[in-house]
Amino acid sequence: MHQPADAVRSIDIFGIPTDAGASCRGDGMGPEALRVAGLLDTLAALGHTVSDHGDIVWHERPAPNAQSPWRLSTERQADVLALAAQSCQRAQASLQAGHLPVFLGGDHSLSMGTLGGVARHCAEIGKPLFVLWVDAHGDFNTPETSTTGNLHGMPLALLCGEPDFGPEFDGPWRGAIDPRNVTIFGARSIDRPERTLLEARGVDVMDMRRIDEMGAVALMRGVIERVEAVDGHLHVSLDVDVMDPSIAPGAGTPVAGGLTFREGHLAMEMLHDSGCVSSVDIVELNPFLDHAGMSARLLVDLAASLFGRQIMARSPMRGTGFTGLASGAAPYSRQGATITAAGRQQ
Repeated sequence: MHQPADAVRSIDIFGIPTDAGASCRGDGMGPEALRVAGLLDTLAALGHTVSDHGDIVWHERPAPNAQSPWRLSTERQADVLALAAQSCQRAQASLQAGHLPVFLGGDHSLSMGTLGGVARHCAEIGKPLFVLWVDAHGDFNTPETSTTGNLHGMPLALLCGEPDFGPEFDGPWRGAIDPRNVTIFGARSIDRPERTLLEARGVDVMDMRRIDEMGAVALMRGVIERVEAVDGHLHVSLDVDVMDPSIAPGAGTPVAGGLTFREGHLAMEMLHDSGCVSSVDIVELNPFLDHAGMSARLLVDLAASLFGRQIMARSPMRGTGFTGLASGAAPYSRQGATITAAGRQQ
C-alpha cells in the first residue's frame, strides 16, 4: 500500500559526487551544494527523519597525463560502473530497511546503479516498478547511437535493456526496467536515433508540447493513476535541466523552453499527494555553472514540495482528482524532526 500523503518518512540521503559520465566537469560538486543549500534541514522541518549517509565514493583512475586531466568518455566508463555497483547496494539496503532513499548527484549516469538497486528490491517483494524521468533529454542513447560517448546520455537505454551495450555493462541494472513503465516528463531535446528507440520500446514521452497542450495536471494525474492501479513503486529521477535555464542555470546541458517554476512545483506537489513516490534521484546540478546557488536552492524547494511542503493544508476533493483546503485542518508540526549523519563526522 502507498504511504498516506502526510506520512512521516525515514529518508536516507546519499551523495554521489560524480561527473564521470558527463560532458564537462562540475557535477561532482552537486551533492555538497544541495547540502549547503539546506536540503537536510528543509526535509527535517517537514517532520521527516533524515539520515545523511555521506557520499558514495570510489577511486578514480588517474589521468593518462597532466596535459589531459579530463579523460575520454571510454576511459571514464570503469568509474561509472564501479560507482553503479556501490549505489545499487545502497539503494537496495535502504529500501529493505523500509526507508526512502534520495540520491544526490552527480551526473545522470548514477541512475544506472540507483535504479538497479531499486529494481532488485521491487523484484524481491513482487512490486511493479515505475520510473518518472523528469528531464529535458531522453537519455536513451546507446554506444552505437551516441555522438559523444558520454554515459549520462545512456542510462535509461541500459536500464531498459537495449542490446547495443557490451558485456562490460552487465549488472543488475541491465534490463532492470520495463520501458512501458517509464515516463519521460519535460523532454525537449531528443536525438533522432533516441526517438526511434523510444517509440519502438513504448516509453511514454511527455514532451513540452504535450505539457503545453494538455497541462501538467492532466499528464501527471495519468502517471499517478497508472502507478496507483497496481500499487506500484514510483521512482522519480529529477534532472535540474528539466527546468527552464532562466531559473536553473546550473546545468551542463541546458535547453531553452523548460518547465516554469510553478509547473515544476505542481508536478512535485501532486506526486507528494499521491503517496506513490518511494525513491528519488536529484541529478546534474553543476555548481560551477550556477549563479549564486540559484539552481541548488530551486532543487531544494522542489524537493520540499515533493516531500510535503504546502501553502495551506489540503485534502482530496471526492470525484475530482484535485485537492482542496482541509476543513479544520491543523498546521503541520515540526516536532520530532531529526537529522542524523550516519557515517559522517559531526
